[in-house]
Amino acid sequence: QVQVVESGGGAVQTGGSLRLSCTASGRIVSINAMGWYRQAPGKQRELVAVARSGGSTNYADSVKGRFTISLDNAKNTVLLQMNSLKPEDSAVYYCNANGVRTSSIPGSTRNDYWGQGTQVAVSS
Repeated sequence: QVQVVESGGGAVQTGGSLRLSCTASGRIVSINAMGWYRQAPGKQRELVAVARSGGSTNYADSVKGRFTISLDNAKNTVLLQMNSLKPEDSAVYYCNANGVRTSSIPGSTRNDYWGQGTQVAVSS
């Protein structure tokens, strides 16, 4: 079985920084990408940033220039450095491991896994 565990959330003031960390563990052969999503109260879950095993990254427009995502393929760990935080960044942040293979058999299926979420609160 695969587990995805996040850490690093907390409470900061506007302009502050936080770093989120997420590690996928278990019988993992490969992962296509790892990313961060967030969900604020009353809103839909939205993509924040994603890093693919090949090295490419994508960011939501709202966090470009402030957030940086990095992926360590060997450790199945993704980091999200969040700088210049704003109150509108407050949400529960979820880590996603996308396209996870747990078998080396050719053609085996890939699945997605989610972490339990970590709270980020930014006060004005």
